[in-house]
Amino acid sequence: MNRLCALVMCCVSALQAAPPVVCLPTENHFLLSDEPEKFYMYVDRTFEGETTKAWEAGMFGNVRSPIRLNGQVVFTHFHEGIDIAPLQRDRAGTPLDPVASIADGTVVHVSPLAGRSNYGKYVVVEHRWEDSSVYSLYAHLADISCKEGDVVKAGDGLGRLGFTGVGLNRTRAHLHLELTLMMSARYEDWHKSNGKGANCHGLYNGMNLSGVDVARFFLEQKKTPELQFSQFVTATPVAFKVRVPAKGKPDVLTRYPWLLHGSAEGAVSWDISFSASGLPLAFAPSQQLVPAPTLIEVQSSTVPQRYLTRGLVTGDGDKAALSPAGKNLLVLLLDDFPVAPATPVIPGAPAAAGRPSAKAKSGA
Repeated sequence: MNRLCALVMCCVSALQAAPPVVCLPTENHFLLSDEPEKFYMYVDRTFEGETTKAWEAGMFGNVRSPIRLNGQVVFTHFHEGIDIAPLQRDRAGTPLDPVASIADGTVVHVSPLAGRSNYGKYVVVEHRWEDSSVYSLYAHLADISCKEGDVVKAGDGLGRLGFTGVGLNRTRAHLHLELTLMMSARYEDWHKSNGKGANCHGLYNGMNLSGVDVARFFLEQKKTPELQFSQFVTATPVAFKVRVPAKGKPDVLTRYPWLLHGSAEGAVSWDISFSASGLPLAFAPSQQLVPAPTLIEVQSSTVPQRYLTRGLVTGDGDKAALSPAGKNLLVLLLDDFPVAPATPVIPGAPAAAGRPSAKAKSGA
């Protein structure tokens, strides 16, 4: 019996270690044939008197709103996902492309009302990779063909590409795709305590989902099929590090244990590495006590740090520090906020109203 149990456990471990099988969400596969200008949806851009259709603005990262600063072009607007152009349109120019799940998973959120966020109509799918929950998000859909709780396979349909949401039209219709980690399992408390208005999306509000460069993940997986998602994330370049007082093991390490580098036992503080977009990349225990979150490392640059870190770090060089937005990100990530009081329910009263919270940290 012991040998049988050991064999079963070995098989389970092997299955858990299997790399995710992923596919592109539409029939537009030009990313994989090294034709990005056909893959990404462009943005109309006028810069220094020149008007272009900049397909690069559909990529992940600081790719929008250029300015010239100290003799170099700096992009000041961060875009958290990728914008995939349609391949099929009817005679009126309306896109027809079906949208599918990029991997096996479960539909955990469906937002069918376009006015509830910058995303328009969108769907979130949960993927269980390496005993962790990773979330893909599909935005600006024309219509949705799935429901919450649906179990989907890679390539199963979720809806149709469209142009719902803020600032889009039929010409620039596209699929906005994100691949993300969940920052906090208590997001709704954080949302209430920060006065963000009505939250129509629960834990799947875009403010609680921190994205990776999903296009780069597709390309790296094509090159190295055995690549694990955790390996991809932890290999992301570090833009800055923050040391925070340890108050036990952060809950995010329960969701993503592969972010822990070292042992959590006896840690006096945590050194947290972040990407330029604020994605946590690693938690390392430290014995150096700090009274409050402190920036301990930042990538050197001649450009103000706010343009390189989505406004999470401010200042220049050795005068850099966490901005209020950076401190607020740590509050969310570390669940360092009180439980919000329950909203009282008054019999016969109409439901609470408020402007729905939109995705504020990135363009769509």
